[in-house]
Amino acid sequence: MERYIPGTTLEYVDAAKNNAFSLIEPVLKATGGLTLSQLSTLTGLGGTTVQNWIKRGWVASATGKKYSEKQVLRILLINMLRDSMKLDEIAHLMAYVNGDVDDSSDDIIADIHLYNMLCRIIFTAEDNGAFAPDALRALIDSEMSQHTAEIANTDKLRKALFVMVLGYHSGRLKRIMDRDLYVILEEENAGSYGK
Repeated sequence: MERYIPGTTLEYVDAAKNNAFSLIEPVLKATGGLTLSQLSTLTGLGGTTVQNWIKRGWVASATGKKYSEKQVLRILLINMLRDSMKLDEIAHLMAYVNGDVDDSSDDIIADIHLYNMLCRIIFTAEDNGAFAPDALRALIDSEMSQHTAEIANTDKLRKALFVMVLGYHSGRLKRIMDRDLYVILEEENAGSYGK
């Protein structure tokens, strides 16, 4: 199965391993933000989905029809978990980590650091097959120990990262299962037509 940058339609490249958002950041800086169309291309989400998330208060509103770094990051984080978790659960998890979407003073880690940390953990776990709970917790602790200055509450972040990584991995496994089930059903349908 192809490997993508979590929450995006971008294929994985080694440059993403340590700083996944660095692939998106230059475009944001050059354009002053992404339009809804560009955001849809980046994430694979329909415009109405993004607008619904804004209406529900999960993402801040666009300014001048452009989505800023913070808004894009929040959308990527929600998008990477939605295959395995209910949207309300994701919203509660995001609030657990970073409180009010419009107030960064209650964040335990900036969204950019959260996203990059989460991607590094996911990529390392995928490369090493380290999704067993104990191995995953050790990987999270190792990653967090390298970035303590960026974290306001390590206990909360540790719990949230564990859930987020497992959520992402569960969604990835579900996509693989859906793809293979589709192949089986197609073979079965083709077989029934030939009878």
